[in-house]
Amino acid sequence: MTTRKKIPSEVLNQTRNRFNRFFKAEASSSIILLITTITALIWANTYTQSYFGIWNTIINISVGKFGLSKPLTHWVNDGLMAFFFLVIGLEIKREFMVGELSKRNEAVLPFSAAIGGMLVPAVFYLILNQGTIAAKGWGVPMATDIAFSLGILSLLGAKIPLCLKVFLTATAIVDDLGAILIIAIFYTDQLKLVPLLVAGLIVLALILSNRRGLSRPSVYMVLGVALWLAVLKSGLHATIAGVLLAATVPARTRLDPQVFITESLTILESFQQSAPPDDSKFLNKVCLNAISNLEENCARVEPLIQRWERELHEVVAYAIVPVFALVNAGVHIGDAGIQALTSRVSLGIILGLALGKPVGIFLFSWLAVKLKIARLPANMTFRHLLGAGCLAGIGFTMSIFVSGLAFVDPNYITYSKVGIIIGSIISGIAGISILRTAEVKQNQANLVQIKETC
Repeated sequence: MTTRKKIPSEVLNQTRNRFNRFFKAEASSSIILLITTITALIWANTYTQSYFGIWNTIINISVGKFGLSKPLTHWVNDGLMAFFFLVIGLEIKREFMVGELSKRNEAVLPFSAAIGGMLVPAVFYLILNQGTIAAKGWGVPMATDIAFSLGILSLLGAKIPLCLKVFLTATAIVDDLGAILIIAIFYTDQLKLVPLLVAGLIVLALILSNRRGLSRPSVYMVLGVALWLAVLKSGLHATIAGVLLAATVPARTRLDPQVFITESLTILESFQQSAPPDDSKFLNKVCLNAISNLEENCARVEPLIQRWERELHEVVAYAIVPVFALVNAGVHIGDAGIQALTSRVSLGIILGLALGKPVGIFLFSWLAVKLKIARLPANMTFRHLLGAGCLAGIGFTMSIFVSGLAFVDPNYITYSKVGIIIGSIISGIAGISILRTAEVKQNQANLVQIKETC
């Protein structure tokens, strides 16, 4: 009988530390997304029936007379992605309240860039598809995958000024806001009045809850689920519920920071006085109560908007978005896949993402600077701007999402996915190539100055 060797604790700690460092790195979510995309492509082309069969499985959820019956793909795209849009909504709200978009002078440049980055790709797409049934896909190349773009940007490390990362983030957030409006206005089915009115009443209840100072997460969770169901039945895309919920989430604290400090010090003092001897393995009741009170105060002092953004960010980045990619990125390279290489749909998307994005972002930003309504941040050149424009052409997650709303024909969906993948790859390579050769002062003193200037 052989005995199983125990793994040394040092090895376990080193492995755990490596995993922690990986998941804290900015590029980690992009790497996971890339792996799931490749997995989806391989799966769709080796076990085709298995891949498409699983995602088309009908899932029924019913409570009494009320029930929902949808393919697994729809549960991911309409259900899980509502959390993705909730996080986007929270980020947009934060940026408008305290971020770069809250400062009028500094917001002009990313706003100009985002407008150009949406309009020009749509025009490039329509040049090839105007007058055809595929013209509905004009919204596909307008999108930017913020996580993928920032992940690629972070690979360049200290070569990139902090200002550029701030600029790309702000531009992508405005771009996300534009994509949300486009989905709500142009990619909406026939509206149903009663569910729409119910959704409006729920939003009103959320606003009133915020105004009355209610900050308990349970209130917004329950109303959020009800809002999702109402929006789903109304004809609007269900994920819009996530954005509407985010707009009503309180940004104020339930406990004044100074009161938090005073009460926390009192709680810690009681813990210190009642702490058991060092050799004791268990805490006494006073210490447990102190821990409970401190946890409650921590929850009350943190605004709900920041708490949800912090708690949901990693879930969305490392679970929901990769699952979305696994479900939607699988393209079977059959006849439709080969035809996609010459299809106007895929060529229009490639043209929009790989050329329209950088041209639009660069041109509108350049005009804003030359007209003196915006200024280029210190230590950021127009070459940096062009490189950021290319990275914004990585449309992946949001583009695939919009393509699913724009097209019904499976062939057009395949064409659009091929175009999105090729266009995003070209954009990523072009962005890295341009930014690697951009001039940045490398000494530490200048790097500190860059951070202070930004």
